[in-house]
Amino acid sequence: MYQAKLKTMFSTTLRSAFCSPLPPHTLKLTNALSSSPSSSLQHPQWPGLQNWRRNQLNQKRFWGPNGPTETSIESNDDDACAVALMGSKSLAEMGALVLSTPDPLTKSKLSHMAFSRWVQEKLPVGVFQPPSRPARPPKPHLVSPKEIPDPKKSGLPLNAFMLHNLAHVELNAIDLAWDTVVRFSPHSELLGEGFYDDFAHVADDESRHFAWCLQRLAELGFSYGDIPAHNMLWRECEKSSDNVAARLALIPLVQEARGLDAGPRLVKRLVGFGDSRTSNIVARIADEEVAHVAVGVSWFVFVCEKMGRTPCSTFKDLLKEYNVELKGSFNYTARDVAGIPREWYDQMSSNKQDEKKEPLSDVCKLELRLAMVYERLACIISMEKENSNLDSPHG
Repeated sequence: MYQAKLKTMFSTTLRSAFCSPLPPHTLKLTNALSSSPSSSLQHPQWPGLQNWRRNQLNQKRFWGPNGPTETSIESNDDDACAVALMGSKSLAEMGALVLSTPDPLTKSKLSHMAFSRWVQEKLPVGVFQPPSRPARPPKPHLVSPKEIPDPKKSGLPLNAFMLHNLAHVELNAIDLAWDTVVRFSPHSELLGEGFYDDFAHVADDESRHFAWCLQRLAELGFSYGDIPAHNMLWRECEKSSDNVAARLALIPLVQEARGLDAGPRLVKRLVGFGDSRTSNIVARIADEEVAHVAVGVSWFVFVCEKMGRTPCSTFKDLLKEYNVELKGSFNYTARDVAGIPREWYDQMSSNKQDEKKEPLSDVCKLELRLAMVYERLACIISMEKENSNLDSPHG
């Protein structure tokens, strides 16, 4: 029964690579330990993860003079969004509606309202079919990354150019998170409600970040869509459409982790440009992205436990299978805080660890301990059987 569920959850390629037959005791042990992402095979987590999960609804969607603040200004668009969501009976159905909405600002508002309904009304996860790709506005025109104009030739000042690029990333991030909710909604029995709650929460955060970017662009006299953008982020999403482990590896642990690397550099350039207001927005977004990477780490470890596999080697094998290359420079501090072990992504760290013969990661050590415990138990059981046979009159 358990293996049958795995077959519906993972792609054929991943199943053949990582779901090879396991010893019965390993399968039972993994199953027993994998009822939640905080199972006995503990992996170092971002200390703020549980607090982020508890504090779900963040209404500070306006960037005031001193930072994020709530705004009570409501528009007809808000009423229209509320009406659009009224007919939705599940989280997955609301997510599909967000994905099918082309207007960026409306998508952002719908995302927040959908998550608010989920939290306040305790709707079921449900099952829904996502669109093949999210709806997009006529602008920006989507081109290959090589066709993105140089900042000096874009017609935008450097701060607006960088903010426009960030807005595009945040809009894609809304869709990436909701696609994860909707696309894997048929597997809620195996993944558990917490998986969908976390990624709907991520989508809400991203919609707030996008709103800040749109607001600041308008203050600078520009709009989202003023320059072309690329579709590279969504292509990474399409690669992992049939594989939840790959989705977690490619999106939170690669794409969003790259945001941790780029954030400080972007802030530094904006400060040098003399735009402290935009740099403060970008710094806040970068800080909040740590939670999203931490969520990816938590659920990737959980899925690996379900498969009875080591997260580090599984992550590396997935990147190889999906032809994803990791390039530095890495923001080691932010990645460490988010809970991504350096040996997962940095070959130099792996080599140094081998050279110095540093200890294995905590997860690997625990897995080895569990294997040793099993061997001891198996030995004890064997001895007990032998003793029982010796004591038996038929022995």
